[in-house]
Amino acid sequence: MQPLFPPPETILLPIEGEAAGFPVRRVYCVGRNYADHAREIGHEPNRDPPFFFQKNPDNLLTAGRAFPYPSQTNDVHHEVEFVAVLAKGGSDIAPEDALSHVYGYAVGIDFTRRDMQAAAKAAGKPWSAAKAFEHSAPISPIIPAARLGHPSTARIWLDVNGKRRQDADIADMTWGMADIIAHASRLFTLAPGDVIFTGTPAGVGPVKRGDTITCGIDDLGTLTVSVV
Repeated sequence: MQPLFPPPETILLPIEGEAAGFPVRRVYCVGRNYADHAREIGHEPNRDPPFFFQKNPDNLLTAGRAFPYPSQTNDVHHEVEFVAVLAKGGSDIAPEDALSHVYGYAVGIDFTRRDMQAAAKAAGKPWSAAKAFEHSAPISPIIPAARLGHPSTARIWLDVNGKRRQDADIADMTWGMADIIAHASRLFTLAPGDVIFTGTPAGVGPVKRGDTITCGIDDLGTLTVSVV
């Protein structure tokens, strides 16, 4: 069967030091995975299973590209995140096997139309328009786990115009990377090319046109994004 029109190009993410790119299949995101962030948005943290929402592969914004401030909002917030990308998939993955599915790691930002999200929550409606909009998921080049290992503790931070907004440690996540992958695999059939954003610490806040955002995770790298 021939396609009716040319299919969209595969989204490829840069891999640090490699000529090949990482082909993206799906983008999963974990909500409220740091206790201090859960509290700052009005939720009491708990150990309920993690919940997931999705962004689209073409929402990913690679390093060096500016973030265009989106329409239909006056309150876009930054959320720095630890990101894993998978080279193997499956269902019902055991936590002790989960990290063997990871190809590498990156630094990401989950930009959120906070006003739209608040309105959707109040009305009991989905968050899609608040989360899965164009360019809403900046991401740094991937560092392969073969070089980096599988970090369980590392400082995660974000600055806006040189002022610190977020500062925590990935060890503060309610659910660590292995548990996140295991839980996700019970809800979805994971596959090579899947990208997982693991939640953000406290300190989220608004950005505006003209801002420069710099964020990073120790030993993993940094990501700089200009808001235009």
